[in-house]
Amino acid sequence: MAHSPIRVGFIGLNPDSNWAATAHVPALKSLGDRFEIVGVANSSPESGKRTAEALGLKHAFDTPADLVASPEVDLVVVTVKVPFHFELVSLALNAGKHVYCEWPLGNGLEEAKTLAALAEEKGVVAVAGTQARAAPEILHLKTLIEDGYVGKMLSTSLIGTGGNWADQTSAALYYLFDARNGAKMEDIPMAHTLAAVKDVLGDFGPLDATLGFNFETVKITDTNDEKPKTAADQVMVQGKLKSGAAFSLHYKGGTNRGTNFLWEINGTEGDIQVTAGLGHAQMVQLTVKGARGEEKVLSDQMPDPSVYKGKPEFPGARNVAGIYARLADDIENGTRTAPTFAEGVALHEVLDVIAKSAAAKA
Repeated sequence: MAHSPIRVGFIGLNPDSNWAATAHVPALKSLGDRFEIVGVANSSPESGKRTAEALGLKHAFDTPADLVASPEVDLVVVTVKVPFHFELVSLALNAGKHVYCEWPLGNGLEEAKTLAALAEEKGVVAVAGTQARAAPEILHLKTLIEDGYVGKMLSTSLIGTGGNWADQTSAALYYLFDARNGAKMEDIPMAHTLAAVKDVLGDFGPLDATLGFNFETVKITDTNDEKPKTAADQVMVQGKLKSGAAFSLHYKGGTNRGTNFLWEINGTEGDIQVTAGLGHAQMVQLTVKGARGEEKVLSDQMPDPSVYKGKPEFPGARNVAGIYARLADDIENGTRTAPTFAEGVALHEVLDVIAKSAAAKA
């Protein structure tokens, strides 16, 4: 049965520079006629008009309230900074719209809980953008584990770099370094990666965390100003998964000349390593290698090349497309296969445990 395209309205879309343009727009275009981007609302009417003209959109709404009220918008996509998620997502949900909200869902656990409850009350499809969960490599890795590639899992360990959260940044990204904004290293690259870990290996058990602050200020490269830095640049977590397997993690601010992403899974029958050039599992190309039984050297364990055909080349867009495909199925079939707000709350709960454990040591 043919379905009309799902009509999408973006809150926060700049045609030149931001995540919505580099990941969401190509993701939607890759899905053919399942979606149609019909409009945008930005921080000002002028900005919205520039975007609509550049992308050939039907509507440039003056305000987000105008966008969510439009009968020509079925799905509201919120791709602004985290502190604005709660207000804008609430606005869309109260208008009865389906919602795709970029991760983090809210600025902390309580906002996420409130949004999830509202989404449940309204009965709409409400998706939290944890797109690493849709990465072809993560889906393939989940199958490998389920098929017993490593046997009984004994331990898993992670090292990742955040790119940001070290000692310098641009003025546009300085908000990441203020812990009050809910966009810390734990909240973004680490949480995206933990969402994938949870899908592949199951729920987390008891966790203990420590935060490190090598830098108290950050240099703004645009202006040479020094500003306060309250977000950690080192995050260390250890504990267990619900399965009993040991778990350890270390996320580092910035990048380094050594390991920028390594996820290892060790079991009684085999071992797997997942590597990448940055700790943002949601937006980088992941490489999967493994060995089992009598094998002594890790070998390629990537998905079949056919799974990449017809999908965006940029891994971030490819993974976002995977979420949108599930979202379309959910709207059309009444299912809940895309990451739900309730699942977003569960991830926020893990972050809350980590934050409270670290705070107890401060």
